[in-house]
Amino acid sequence: MALTNPSPRTGSGTAHPSPTSARRPIPGPAGLPVIGSLLDLHRDSLGAFLRAQREHGDVVRLEAGPPGLRSVFYAVFAPEGVQQVLATQAANFRKDHPFYEEVRQSFGNGLLTSQDADYLRQRRLVQPLFTRRRVDGYAAAVATEADAVAARWRSAADGVVDLVPELNRLALRTVARILFGVDTEAAVTAIHRCAPVINDYVVRRAYTPVKIPRDWPTPRNLRNRRVTAELNALCDRIIAERRTAPGDATTGEPDHNDLLSLLAAAGNDEDGTLDATEVREQVLIFLLAGHETTATSMAFTLHLLARHPDEQSRVRAEVAHVLGDRTPTAADLDRLPLLTRAFKESMRLYPAAPVVSRRAVEATEVAGFPLPAGADVVVAPWVTHRHPDLWEDPERFDPDRFAPEREAGRHRYAWFPFGGGPRVCIGQHFSMLESVLALATLLRSHELTALDQEVPVAAGITLQATGPARVRLRAL
Repeated sequence: MALTNPSPRTGSGTAHPSPTSARRPIPGPAGLPVIGSLLDLHRDSLGAFLRAQREHGDVVRLEAGPPGLRSVFYAVFAPEGVQQVLATQAANFRKDHPFYEEVRQSFGNGLLTSQDADYLRQRRLVQPLFTRRRVDGYAAAVATEADAVAARWRSAADGVVDLVPELNRLALRTVARILFGVDTEAAVTAIHRCAPVINDYVVRRAYTPVKIPRDWPTPRNLRNRRVTAELNALCDRIIAERRTAPGDATTGEPDHNDLLSLLAAAGNDEDGTLDATEVREQVLIFLLAGHETTATSMAFTLHLLARHPDEQSRVRAEVAHVLGDRTPTAADLDRLPLLTRAFKESMRLYPAAPVVSRRAVEATEVAGFPLPAGADVVVAPWVTHRHPDLWEDPERFDPDRFAPEREAGRHRYAWFPFGGGPRVCIGQHFSMLESVLALATLLRSHELTALDQEVPVAAGITLQATGPARVRLRAL
């Protein structure tokens, strides 16, 4: 995600490239004199990565910025290389990276940014809260929020809505209800006001080679400090209430069944429990990162179906056959294969995390090319999901790409919207459950016709729509 990384650090490692690969310089765009590819990356980083793959291959070296402030990093696009970075050599490709440091400073050292023993301990403590059985229990909350949106759409002015803010609101309300239970309204109001400020602050600092210290009293620093303090205070208040609430006298389980209560109560003999700060850090990551990624995937699924009425008709027929008039449940996730395929195809074309950053600890070799110790490395779902060697007519919306027989013959890392390896997204099943059930509810109640055929996007912390995705609604 962070595209203007600092220059690679020097150092020696044990995984030296072979003599053959050492004679193969990594190709890349020449860029402009003095500033290299800085303007291309600033104007359209996703387009710049696509062009880099098309023109230079599956491992590309990019330089950006003037001498003295120049960033050098390496982009890996082939699925075999992606697997190496995220999975088979994951220990060598770490989150020791300026982007993640900015996220860590703003949101804390939660699952997204922690490493080593901290990460393993957090993962062991949090994993039981994301089992399939536990997540399936949130289906009713998803249905409640989706029903509310469908009801509101029936009175939409001129029958027109912009899917991006609509689905962002739905995803935020859903995750807030699941996290906070009865405190949903206060949480949604605060996050809606504060999250854009924090996200913009993180992205600006991650992409700026010279950073003003956070403790200087600049207007942007002060504004970020204020909204961060507001979110922290909200989480701390609710956490304190949960920790003092009585539990079930028989089981010891918390009386509240929201995720925050379960986080506050999580523990085992080996890892202890999460303290109040650790609970807050996990909550902030779930709130700010979790709702945006799911919202993006749902919004683009509906927009793509609105642009392709034949596919929309197939999906709506399936939803009507499976659900009828009843409320969807977790069991319906496996009964809606056409909708699930459409959702997966949307995540192929519009991955919520379009670029993922790492830093190499030791010198190594990827796809036959040598990477130095300290190299900043990115893998890009945005590009790999459009790789012409992996996807026929890659820009075409074709949900049947995800029919079981076609998925079976595809490389595991040809499609990786949830990442992969030991740091694969812990909320993958929750995202699938929430998205498919919410989309089924909305498609059952409305037919959608696209008014905006193309939606411009850019890479921020997550994929950001930079223009409207308006559809006209017809209530069914």
